[in-house]
Amino acid sequence: MIALARHRGRELSAPSARLRVVHVSPTYFGDRSVIGGGERYATELARAMARLTPTRLVSFAAHENEPDALAVEPTPFEVQLFRPLWCPRGQRTNPVSLRFLTALADADVIHCHQFHVLATTLAIAYARATGKRVFVTDLGGGGWDFSYRFDTGRWVDGFLHLSQFSAQRFAQYAQKNHVVFAGVDVERFRPLPARTYETVLYVGRLLPHKGINYLIEAVDATIELRVLGRLWEPHLGATRSAEYLELLQTLAQGKRVRFILDADDERLVREYNAALVLVLPSVYTDVFGTFHPAPELFGLTLVEAMACATPVIATTVGALPEVIEDGVTGFLVPPNDAPAIADRLQWLRRHPEEARRMGERGRARVLERFTWEAVARRCLAIYRQAYRAE
Repeated sequence: MIALARHRGRELSAPSARLRVVHVSPTYFGDRSVIGGGERYATELARAMARLTPTRLVSFAAHENEPDALAVEPTPFEVQLFRPLWCPRGQRTNPVSLRFLTALADADVIHCHQFHVLATTLAIAYARATGKRVFVTDLGGGGWDFSYRFDTGRWVDGFLHLSQFSAQRFAQYAQKNHVVFAGVDVERFRPLPARTYETVLYVGRLLPHKGINYLIEAVDATIELRVLGRLWEPHLGATRSAEYLELLQTLAQGKRVRFILDADDERLVREYNAALVLVLPSVYTDVFGTFHPAPELFGLTLVEAMACATPVIATTVGALPEVIEDGVTGFLVPPNDAPAIADRLQWLRRHPEEARRMGERGRARVLERFTWEAVARRCLAIYRQAYRAE
């Protein structure tokens, strides 16, 4: 193991040497897997990194009858999907198969997405045994795993976090923590030539901790609210999604609220460009009384909207204050506070020119800090730093 590590150190010392990176994610961004911010993160980071260094995304097929290798849409990087042999306790977001380890054999760096899942624990053990560098980005998910009982984090070379808020949750690994943020495809999510500022928009999963009920309470009959989201299937580990949608539909009666549950990225860009503002009203304690200690590790839809030059409103929850510059690119409001959201909505309606300038400043902030290329370069710099520290 020591000889292998030394050999890799010499091999990667040349400036022109390129790391071979394999990203491991229990789910991927696709209709046959899971459509969500965490899944988009792993997929888009791998796509951006492939333009800089040889990169592969390894994940698991949603159904056992799918082939082991499957292209996930037209993509410039290699994707390998493996049939899961086991999903403990029926957790579809925690699949595992020993065969996926064969896809790690030629990697210099293994980057795992989600910490408390079996695939990550196996990848960490494999890296430990073979002398490879291994990094973890926790995306807020998890399932039944040995890492709750044994400290596998001590074998991780670095934790690459979406935010300072996320890093604080891993304080026991303070010396290994790095903040790389998340990104957005600024060529896809962009201002359109003929844009309008007509609607109020929510984009995200239809889950209680998203606080959508407070947004519906905040709009009056003069405001059109569009809720773009997807139901979270109970077998994926979350509950009350369907019950929550029924509550939202009840609150929306008599108001101009439209639920859109099947929007693709092209539709998303159009909706961002038609919006006066995107609102992310997430909460720590939801309408059912459930407490969520980490409801937002980043807030990807905020960055998508800002990339389209749309101003944003978000609550002071989790990492959201790290994304928004209050009063510059949008507004921050307290959680569980419909009147505060209503006040900021009315202000934006009364000041359309300032709303437009907020959107422009948001786009500039994204280009400066939140592109996928920038995130990929931050990760690569940290990978290389680990090799230099040998």
